[in-house]
Amino acid sequence: MKKEGERRKGVILLWWFGMTVQLCFLLGGSSEIEKTSVRRELREMNSGKRRVSISGVKLMNEEDDRRVVIDNGIVQVTLSRPEGYVVGISYNGIDNVLEPRNEEQDRGYFDVVWNKAGKNSTFQRIHGTEFSIVTLDENEVEISFVRTWTSSMEGTDVPINIDQRYILRRGDSGFYSYTIFERPEGFPAVEVDQIRNVFKLREERFKYMAISDYRQRWMPTKEDREGGQILAYPEAVLLTNPTNEDFRGEVDDKYQYSCENKDNRVHGWISFDSEAPVGFWIITPSNEFRNAGPIKQDLTSHVGPIALSMFVSTHYAGKEITMAFQEGETYKKVFGPIFVYLNSVSTDQDPLTLWPDAVNQMSQEVNSWPYDFPQSQDYIPPTQRGTVFGRLLVQDLYIRGGRFLHAKYAYVGLALPGPLGSWQKESKGYQFWTQADKKGYFLIQNVVPGDYNLFAWLPGFIGDYIYNATITITPGCFIKLDSMVFNPPRNGPTLWEIGVPDRSAAEFYIPDPYPTLMNKLYNEQPKDKFRQYGLWERYADLYPNNDLLYTVGVDKYDQDWFYAQVTRSTGNRTYQPTTWQIVFEHQNDIFIGNYTLQLALASANDAELQVWINEIGDFPPQLDTGKIGRDSAIARHGIHGLYRLFSIDVPSHLLVKGKNTIYLKQSWAINPFQGVMYDYIRLERPPIIRT
Repeated sequence: MKKEGERRKGVILLWWFGMTVQLCFLLGGSSEIEKTSVRRELREMNSGKRRVSISGVKLMNEEDDRRVVIDNGIVQVTLSRPEGYVVGISYNGIDNVLEPRNEEQDRGYFDVVWNKAGKNSTFQRIHGTEFSIVTLDENEVEISFVRTWTSSMEGTDVPINIDQRYILRRGDSGFYSYTIFERPEGFPAVEVDQIRNVFKLREERFKYMAISDYRQRWMPTKEDREGGQILAYPEAVLLTNPTNEDFRGEVDDKYQYSCENKDNRVHGWISFDSEAPVGFWIITPSNEFRNAGPIKQDLTSHVGPIALSMFVSTHYAGKEITMAFQEGETYKKVFGPIFVYLNSVSTDQDPLTLWPDAVNQMSQEVNSWPYDFPQSQDYIPPTQRGTVFGRLLVQDLYIRGGRFLHAKYAYVGLALPGPLGSWQKESKGYQFWTQADKKGYFLIQNVVPGDYNLFAWLPGFIGDYIYNATITITPGCFIKLDSMVFNPPRNGPTLWEIGVPDRSAAEFYIPDPYPTLMNKLYNEQPKDKFRQYGLWERYADLYPNNDLLYTVGVDKYDQDWFYAQVTRSTGNRTYQPTTWQIVFEHQNDIFIGNYTLQLALASANDAELQVWINEIGDFPPQLDTGKIGRDSAIARHGIHGLYRLFSIDVPSHLLVKGKNTIYLKQSWAINPFQGVMYDYIRLERPPIIRT
């Protein structure tokens, strides 16, 4: 693998104030006196006091005074000064892996989507107004592009001070990027929906995309999309006249390539160019700075070719998880660093081996986290972080006689203090998650100092866990917690259940896509069939006259329970509400007291769910959620959005011995994407009270 990663001479070029600064350092490095001298010279250069020659450095006049170029002999990165746009990345003989036909601010950039409360959203590329060299020696260069907000920008620029930084180190086949957000006192209120880095690659070269070991493929082009047929929403396009006939009749949609945060570690593109097979990868070594927890879904790479590093978004959740800052609210957070990695192979090697090499590099970055080289005082180094160790048990009085069980592979995490389950809507703070081992032990490492709640949830059980005290992390601390017990919601023994409590609708029946609306990547991958376009429309095909009716003990949820309760299309873009029925036999006499219907939703989009027992009419239902959810998971090929649990009291007088029916009505029907996905449904009878 020709990563050019061996330690050798480091060369750094800086085009600055119309000059080229070439710093050549030998492998052995410089003395501390020389390093101090270099830093002193850099401070004077940054201040504009002087332009001097440092030992071993030549200064040459350049006509272009709008560039900063950093070069370690392997990768050369060109940025606009002082804006901080990445206008060029040179590697392995390719003068620019980014798309040179794009405007310079539209190749590599950092953007934010924001709005004032109640106002429309604004998309804003962040461009710096002040450039500086943070550090520069024989091993590393770090540069900064700062955009400082002032009151004159109110209404036009997001009211946050933003410091975008880039790091290039000797011997690395790539560069690091991180961003610091700060709101001092006195800043106006704002809502922030999206924070990300974007890289638009050279279309003529990068045509093969890889997200995971099995989610990778040759991709259509931007021109193929532009010449296609827009489907139910602009992101989904039927390719009708592609340059490559293999793509004809396929659907392309960027949301088909979404990924959960916990799995979104590395993704990117491969150029199969015969002279220079090259890979371009976004590596995210930690999820601590992403929002909404480990199973939050977000974008990765998609047609463009585009590679994204998503830090914050409302995708698959909606405005419920927006970053909402009040008037005068202060804030500071570091997003990243991420690593932009480039690799290559010789012409006689298989370019597909660039993917496992990128995975290996990702593992190295993860093992090196948290990094010790970023220079910002706001980035917390490993020595200043803390650790939490503990064990989680689970006790359900109606499973194995109520014995304590290991919380096997539970998700356990630290997030900003809040109520039960609040972590899935939390976007401002850091989150630190792990999975317990098979005996319920967990270790959460490298936690940034601050106050946290400890949250958990366990596949196989409904509900959420929260530790009963705030956990305060201090630099270098090791906190050992006593064994904790999660008592999942339960009011009585199970009469019947539908599905698996895992916060996903993946176990239910997912129909085959329309043959004319397929993405071939998922044709042979049943586990990912839900990512195909248009599955919501299959409901009316399968249930043309009557809605779904599920008989407990007869039907099987993986064959007879449609994955989403959607509206029914009646043609001419009109839709009807749908009412599903669960039919079950209560063979014994009715127990006096309250039965409980545990109903967990995996997703809700602009929906209202109403539940009736045995009769449906104008009288109040047993549950009326009101309008809930804007997660768009149905349209965006997600098998879940935000998790919701409803424990519904069912008075015993509503049930009869023999046949009973539960009615589930989704009462809104304006568009095809309104509806809910169920995670799990369970009916519990009243407990037996022994006297």
